[in-house]
Amino acid sequence: MTKVHPEFAYQSRELGGQIDGILGDPPNRKNYDMMVNALVSEYTDGGGIEDVNMMSFALVDRIKFSNPKGLLREANEYEGGDPSKVFEMASVEGDDAPMYAAMTANHPDLARQAIITAFLFKHPRMWEEEDNSFDKLGENDDGDDVGDDDGATDDFAQMFDQDGDR
Repeated sequence: MTKVHPEFAYQSRELGGQIDGILGDPPNRKNYDMMVNALVSEYTDGGGIEDVNMMSFALVDRIKFSNPKGLLREANEYEGGDPSKVFEMASVEGDDAPMYAAMTANHPDLARQAIITAFLFKHPRMWEEEDNSFDKLGENDDGDDVGDDDGATDDFAQMFDQDGDR
């Protein structure tokens, strides 16, 4: 299992929540398709909401990935990274290809993040997020960092000495 940057893990979970929210319960595919088509249209025209999850939402059902291992490596770094490398590892074909071209040309850094987020959402068994729970963080902590020198020093105590012998 490959660990990914915590922000990518978060964005992937958020994308899942947005998809579930738009689909609703019971799932309404018509509303979902209308939302996706609206996003695709906006991004194809060169605009669209500058948001990782909205861009991922527009891509998730249309994108194909040619280099999963490369995308997992790229998922280690949220900010920065080389967008063109990521663009080469994915594609959108057919009528939606202009959307992909517009996204990558107009919003390269955001498109990089959106592509990786869509990939992680579609392949949740290929990665895991770093465990930052208190239990995990304290796993090898035997408490030896608590020392006897945690009290006030003489210099500090003298600052508050009322006798005036400073």
